[in-house]
Amino acid sequence: MSMNTSLLKSAVIKNATFKQSYLLAITVATTSLMAGLSMSAQAAGLNDLFGNNNNSAKFLPVDKAFQVSSSSTATAKGTRLSIAFDITPGHYVYKDKLTLSFPKGISATPFSFSQTPVTIDDPTFGKVPVFTQKSVVATTTLSTKNGKGAKNVPVVIGWQGCAEAGLCYPPEKIKTKVDITVTRR
Repeated sequence: MSMNTSLLKSAVIKNATFKQSYLLAITVATTSLMAGLSMSAQAAGLNDLFGNNNNSAKFLPVDKAFQVSSSSTATAKGTRLSIAFDITPGHYVYKDKLTLSFPKGISATPFSFSQTPVTIDDPTFGKVPVFTQKSVVATTTLSTKNGKGAKNVPVVIGWQGCAEAGLCYPPEKIKTKVDITVTRR
């Protein structure tokens, strides 16, 4: 009788192990399938947003929505840095998100703008000034704190824009180098 009990116990254990293995395999397969479907849905969503399919795009890539360039000119007070924004209709650039980063020993005057910003009620930032015009130029003057010139000064221009249809692009950065002229007094 003990032999029959041992065989019965062995069969029950094997059956339970088989069921656990089977359930584990089903769980892994289901999880993999769901992850794959989720990734496909996310990729499809991004393709729909930025037009990587044959349908018309809902949103432009950032470099198509905004063309940004910079130039510099020597002046008696330092170097004038101009940042030009070519803004595609239906988009805007935040006035207060325009920033400059540069090394210690360099200073910049506050920006002046070729256009007047408009105030909008932005869903993320509340009431903020933005530029919606086709072309906007922001200008500042860079100088050294000691009044001497400086060559190849690294400058990082930061800015952010949105599409009126409901997409805010991540903050952008443009790196450039500027020669700063000697300040004449």
